Amino acid sequence: MEANPGELKMVGQLTSDEQLGFVFPPGSELREAIDAALEAMFEDCTLDELNLKWGLITVADNPDCLPELPDLGGQEVTVAVENAYPPFNTIDEDSGEAVGWDYDTVRAICELINCTPVFQEAAWDGIFPAMEAGEFDWLADGVTITEERAKIIDYSIPYVTIGQVLLVRVDETATLEDFIADETKLVSTQIGTTNEIVAQEYFPVERISSFDEFPAAVLALLTNDVDGVVIDNVGAVGNMEANPGELKMVGQLTSDEQLGFVFPPGSELREAIDAALEAMMADGTLAALNSKWGLTP
Repeated sequence: MEANPGELKMVGQLTSDEQLGFVFPPGSELREAIDAALEAMFEDCTLDELNLKWGLITVADNPDCLPELPDLGGQEVTVAVENAYPPFNTIDEDSGEAVGWDYDTVRAICELINCTPVFQEAAWDGIFPAMEAGEFDWLADGVTITEERAKIIDYSIPYVTIGQVLLVRVDETATLEDFIADETKLVSTQIGTTNEIVAQEYFPVERISSFDEFPAAVLALLTNDVDGVVIDNVGAVGNMEANPGELKMVGQLTSDEQLGFVFPPGSELREAIDAALEAMMADGTLAALNSKWGLTP
């Protein structure tokens, strides 16, 4: 992909557990010496440095090789969320409290780098110009990393890779292919999102209704105003759990979207949060949060 920029992409993970090693003739005495050298290189971080340099890994395998985390001295940081995008952020109907992956993860990051998050509800429409203007220090909200957006804002390192799916009512019998081909089938999604871009790739504009917030798009499906919702797989699962026995997924539209936090251009906060994310990847904290909230199996 780097040798052929703009021409190739990955569309899915087939395996994730293959180990690589050097090869020697049977009984080679050289093997033991090289194994000892590899162990030493792992211990002194040389191996992680080489693997990171050449893209074999994205975060140090040896936790001792992670950079020292910065201390922000309790600094308050404003964090924008919609409170309408489960499982990333939503208002719990029973307690009235704001909950979700964003809240847990942002707080975990701030514990590591000593900052105080101040969550502020913000509408999705216009959020990127607001971030460009520095109205918030940090945008959570499950944002897809795109080249177009990166022209006006900065991203953290990716924290998960997701895909887009078609969410339908549980009594829907059409396959994804039949659904796309049926000109009577209508879909909804959220305006200004990559979901809307994907919807426009698969359906003509006259079959798409775009709403300001995803809850309205899903409600249109539940009330039979549309027949499907183009949404990321994580959001689909969240809405299925919120409406048990009423919704299901019928097909994968994309599978290679990386999500990241968003910052105003040139933000010094980004580097500190990237360091915290790398530490959380290395010690399993991020994987546990992603699993808890359904971002990963």
